[in-house]
Order: sequence, then structure tokens, then C-alpha cells
Amino acid sequence: MENLLNTFASADYAAQPLNMMALLLGLGLSFLAGQAIAWTYMVTHAGLSYSRAFVNSLVVIPMIVSVVMMVLNNNLVTAFGLMAVFAVVRFRNVLRDTLDTSYVLTVLAVGMGCGTQRFSLAVIAAVALILVMFYLWYTSYGMRHRYDVIINLHWARPLVDLAWMTRVLERHARNLHCATQRSSETAGTDFSYRLLLRDPDRVDDLIQELRAVEGVSRVTAMKAQEESEL
Repeated sequence: MENLLNTFASADYAAQPLNMMALLLGLGLSFLAGQAIAWTYMVTHAGLSYSRAFVNSLVVIPMIVSVVMMVLNNNLVTAFGLMAVFAVVRFRNVLRDTLDTSYVLTVLAVGMGCGTQRFSLAVIAAVALILVMFYLWYTSYGMRHRYDVIINLHWARPLVDLAWMTRVLERHARNLHCATQRSSETAGTDFSYRLLLRDPDRVDDLIQELRAVEGVSRVTAMKAQEESEL
């Protein structure tokens, strides 16, 4: 077993030998740094254009860049070769998903490792990146679940009586957020609420109770999907 590991570690025929510990340390640190940055993005993002694929790419791309820099190893010719290959791929394909871009960068980095005869680096990098990709997919990394349903309704009574309606919502929801409120002097007020339900299977009961409240009309419900690009 030890001979096999030694053979694998010496399977690089580049001008400078591979430092196995530096490779593993670089991949590990870049993975942890990417996770920290991705977690920060998940917590602090407040816009509508949240993308789980982008969060995953924040974890993967630092590892890819680490591999690329090890492959380049201050080799100017290899650096120009990488730029040329990536320019061809980018010219022929329009990648709309950042995770797709991560996969393209992965195969480019692994291909460069093989092409520059850094075979051990290419194999370790490919295995590590594949495992990370499966980890992100299996754990649904980057998914945010902040509400179950969006309720839209029209309130015809004065706003001072709104407590009659909000009590119904609070009875069914663990978390309640009024997303929009459009008022008119003659036509009442339109509300849009985001609800994290106590029991997601009782959406129909919630709608029936809302429709029974005096002054409530035009009640519609839309189940929230995973937050993604808009």
C-alpha cells in the first residue's frame, strides 16, 4: 500500500515535483474559505435575485482556482494556454448558470493538469471536486426556506379593524410578513403576506377562514418554491 501511494505521489512528470501536502492543504483551506463566504452571502442577502447555484459556485470556485494556480506554477505558457482554451469555450457557449461555469472550469483545470503531466494533481483535484459537487447536491446546500405560502387578499374595511384578519393569519403562521400593501381611498386595501406555516398541509383551512372574515375578498394563495433566480 505504501509503495502504491509513493508511486501515485511521484506520478507527476512536470519540471517541478508535486507537493502532496500542499495540494491537500490548499484544497481544504479553499473549501473552508468558500463555505464561510457562501454562508455569509446566504445570511446577508436581502434582494429578490437569490440563487442557490451561485451559492454553490462560491464553494467550488475557490477550490478550482487553487488547482489552476498549482497547475500553472509560474508557467507563463500554460497560463496563456488556459486563457485561450477558456476563451474558445466562452465564445461557443453562453453559460447562464454560475454552477455550469464551475463545471466548465473544473474540466479545464483537470484537463490542464493532465496536459502538463501533473497526473497526481489532476486525479486528486477531480476526485475532490466531484465529492464536493455531490455534497452540495445531496445536502441541498444554499437552499433557504423562509416561508411556505404567499397570501394575496383584498381588505374592504378600515385599517383600524385589520386585527380581525391578522388574528386568523397568526393562528396558522409561525412567522408572518406583510410584503406589500396597496391602499385606495375608495376601493380598500390589497395585501400580500408571506407566511411560514405551523402546518403546511392546512393551507386550505387558512383560506376558508380568511374568506369567512367580514371585509376580506379575492383571497388567493401561492405555494412558495425554493428561493432562486428571478
